[in-house]
Amino acid sequence: QVQLVESGGGLVQAGGSLRLSCAASGRTFSTNIMGWFRQAPGKERKFVAAMRWSGGTPVYTDSVKGRFTISIDNANNTVSLQMNSLKPEDTAVYYCAFRDSFYHSPDPRAYAYWGQGTQVTVSS
Repeated sequence: QVQLVESGGGLVQAGGSLRLSCAASGRTFSTNIMGWFRQAPGKERKFVAAMRWSGGTPVYTDSVKGRFTISIDNANNTVSLQMNSLKPEDTAVYYCAFRDSFYHSPDPRAYAYWGQGTQVTVSS
């Protein structure tokens, strides 16, 4: 079992920044993947970013490249998402998720464990 707890959401004006964190527990993390997804009201959950616990090149959806940065703190079993230059269209509930595989996937069905979600609202 893997437990994931997100924090750091909130309300910010367009152009501002937020940092989301996800604390993971329950097992040893190595080459597995941690991802961030988001879900806007009435829409499907969509991939945002992902990275292996062991490091390596992160992957991002095109709409956040250059603005969002995913990072992992192995010492504290925490994955973070730094979000800069936020836009109203970034408004959504953000979820961290765990994928027990070495290979990336943007499909939320490929992730077995999820956090409870944290709301990010960007005002114009």
